Amino acid sequence: MTTRHATPEEIKHWNTHITNNPDGGNILQGKEFIELKTKTGWTARYLFVDERAVAVIEKRIPLLGNLWYCPKGPSTSSADDLEQLCESLRGFAASQGVFTVKIEPELDHTVDLTRLPLIPTAPVQLNYATVFVDLSPELDDVMINLNQKGRHAIRRAERDGVTVKAVPATDQNCQIMYDLFLETAQGAGFAVRPPDYYRDFYRAYETIKTGQLFFAYFEGQIVAGAFAMVLGTKSMYKDGASVRQRTVYGASHLLQWHVIQWAKEHGSLQHDLAGVPPLSELKNSDHPFAGLARFKTSFNKQATQFVGAFEIPVVGWKTNLWHRYIEKITRRLYYKRHRQSYY
Repeated sequence: MTTRHATPEEIKHWNTHITNNPDGGNILQGKEFIELKTKTGWTARYLFVDERAVAVIEKRIPLLGNLWYCPKGPSTSSADDLEQLCESLRGFAASQGVFTVKIEPELDHTVDLTRLPLIPTAPVQLNYATVFVDLSPELDDVMINLNQKGRHAIRRAERDGVTVKAVPATDQNCQIMYDLFLETAQGAGFAVRPPDYYRDFYRAYETIKTGQLFFAYFEGQIVAGAFAMVLGTKSMYKDGASVRQRTVYGASHLLQWHVIQWAKEHGSLQHDLAGVPPLSELKNSDHPFAGLARFKTSFNKQATQFVGAFEIPVVGWKTNLWHRYIEKITRRLYYKRHRQSYY
């Protein structure tokens, strides 16, 4: 395999190249997500490994060189294929002053990668374990295929008068969504980025009609919000939030059902609910994300877990130094200073 930089013309049509990957690509390999990261100190790098499109973001680490991170990639189908991909990426990365490449291949967790020269590391994206909803059947059949709890919650919310609207990503709506998200995050214990990050994120997708913000209403009040995006035949529920004091049962379920309908109308065949605890913790009621697990498995009881994240050690001793010590310190200091995730 041969790795090279994409041409300006190829970058112009990047999303098409991503969706042409053997597995249909991943939304977080799309141009909008990669370009958004340039606003938080990263540099976008668009590559091809033979005919396969691979996006990475780059950051300079003092004394070590360049760090590459490949969100939810590279696109691959097997351990043998990933081995060849990593070998090609490693050689090219070395020529670009890179000391390590963090990857998140979407291979099932049962795939054995122990023979590959990779260093396991903590995943960046929360959907290394997730729940998918199959959108390939007709919409009525999609509903029938949902978990019984999910169907009941959707119908209950409809009976009780919950309504859902697709809304534009105006300043006001983005702030409403952010306030909901902040309230949810504080309750669940996960970090939230500054409001302008989400505003820019939502608008980047809305502009090209591949992202949509939704609100659920009950008795004239907004009780839940969600943002979803689609790329090719895949969609993702990126952000979701609701008021902490539940006023009506099933509002978030009905909201997600409207997201699913929107995604299917825009060509999605597989909808990612974006993150649950690992399979070993899926039924642990004490897990910090136990509530998310209950909600998402009400759409599909079967969760999926991928192999996780790895470092491709381009310069071995530098990768080990980064992996064992410097990354943890860097991420901690970055969060302390910027109040948001390093990646």
